[in-house]
Amino acid sequence: MDSAILSLAGAFVLSIIGLFVFIWSLRKGLLVENPAAASVIFARGEIGHTDDPAAADGERRSLQAAASEHGSAGHGADAGELQDRVAADRSSAFPVFMFIAFALFWLILGSAAGLVSSIKLHEPDWLNQQAWMTFGRLRTVHLTAVLYGWITNAALGMILWLLPRLLRTPLHAPVWTMLGGALINTGIAAGIGAIASGWSDGMEYLEIPWQIGIFILVGFVLIVLPVLYTLVNRKVEHLYVTVWYTVAALLWISLLFLVGKMPGVHTGVQQATTNWWYGHNVLGLWFTPVSVGAIYYFLPKIIGRPVRSYNLSILGFWTLAFFYGQVGGHHLIGGPVPGWLTTLSIVQSMMMVIPVVAFSINMAGTMKGRMHLARYSPTLRFMMFGGAMYFLSSIQGSLESLRSMNAVTHFTHYTVGHAHLGAYAFVTMVLFGAVYFMMPRVLNWEWPFPRLITVHFWLAAVGIGIYFVALTVGGWLQGVAMLDPARTFMESVAVTLPYLQWRSVGGTLMLASHLVFAGHFLAMALRFGPQRTGAALFAHSRELEVVYGK
Repeated sequence: MDSAILSLAGAFVLSIIGLFVFIWSLRKGLLVENPAAASVIFARGEIGHTDDPAAADGERRSLQAAASEHGSAGHGADAGELQDRVAADRSSAFPVFMFIAFALFWLILGSAAGLVSSIKLHEPDWLNQQAWMTFGRLRTVHLTAVLYGWITNAALGMILWLLPRLLRTPLHAPVWTMLGGALINTGIAAGIGAIASGWSDGMEYLEIPWQIGIFILVGFVLIVLPVLYTLVNRKVEHLYVTVWYTVAALLWISLLFLVGKMPGVHTGVQQATTNWWYGHNVLGLWFTPVSVGAIYYFLPKIIGRPVRSYNLSILGFWTLAFFYGQVGGHHLIGGPVPGWLTTLSIVQSMMMVIPVVAFSINMAGTMKGRMHLARYSPTLRFMMFGGAMYFLSSIQGSLESLRSMNAVTHFTHYTVGHAHLGAYAFVTMVLFGAVYFMMPRVLNWEWPFPRLITVHFWLAAVGIGIYFVALTVGGWLQGVAMLDPARTFMESVAVTLPYLQWRSVGGTLMLASHLVFAGHFLAMALRFGPQRTGAALFAHSRELEVVYGK
């Protein structure tokens, strides 16, 4: 029995086990609505107080005034619990800064490589004098830099910052997490160098040679172990849903990468099956749970209101775990694989509507009556945008798995637009918001130029909007042309050219937003610009400062 069948069978068995665990939890009453668990992100007396360290002073006051119900924000937060939060933040500050700094470096490099690759699609003779600058290599450099370099580093930094807060205990063995981060980024740098030189494993999302992938895998292990030890030694009674999402995501990506990079195991048709099992699960079991977990923390925290239904959040987690494992098979529709495999993938893809709708209903209920707060909170704008794009990209992905729609969109730029809707409009925008919220607490220093956050948001939002619309329309027309036997293949290529040019326009705006973001981060880290410390939660020798007062 080959490894593809074993992988699919294993995923199916795990889904069945998970289903019985879910049924058991229902019988034990573990999904009875739990206000205490929903409120664990707040200190005693903190509910009703808004919190956004990225906001300017005037925005912060307006945010609190707009959120206050009946003119009152309640009593002040418990000083002892705030002090525990400060200790938790301090324990993870240096590892978090390291991961975010690495993430921004790879974001700029990957974005530049992506823009050059985009231009090459409509200007193929541009920068083709060197082998490493050809489209095939440069596009893969872009993919590796943004998926592993930017998203993975930013996600790891966010996890290491969130978990000590949510578990109310300092991060254990932070040095080991930093060593793990060093190994991961060494692997990313070596992998990008290998790909640029022509050395690759040849599987999408798994191009990094397995010899180099060992560094990345060991790095994940060195991060997972301190996280689990911190989890075991937690001081909270309830595990907030963000902990479920982020810890599970860490375990999933470690297992996925181990299986995907096994040398000499994946060959032939089975290689393609494993490739898309891994490729889609990187999005669904790594990027998605991290980002959804982040929204479940930051959005209620900013508006000062617990999540509407804690049970619905747990339902969303378990249904994501049940249904996502075998979604990737719909990329093989029409390929030399068993029909049951693609049919199962289509069914699982349609079932993904359940966790997406559960999340969307929960967020809509939580934000009811407070949508207007996005005018005053920069972080909230990123989170709301990312949450909306999660719904849109997931529904689009489920529909795209259907054979009738897949026949048009497969092998077209439509798929590329969909991938960026998920990885950028959803995941990356959420990570942007998380970085803006975290860094004042990590560095004890506010963002020096708050207006740049707004500039960043609109450049990124407009850029990805142009990018997505251009590739969606152009890709659909491309698919229709390829299905028409009266039209030549070159006609299907020519019809995409104006849309590829608009893709480059969108990519240029996105790169510009990243330069603004990285420049602002550098100014903050080096203490350039105005001295602003009012919104950063940190301890001086005499007093504790919080966003809503001193």
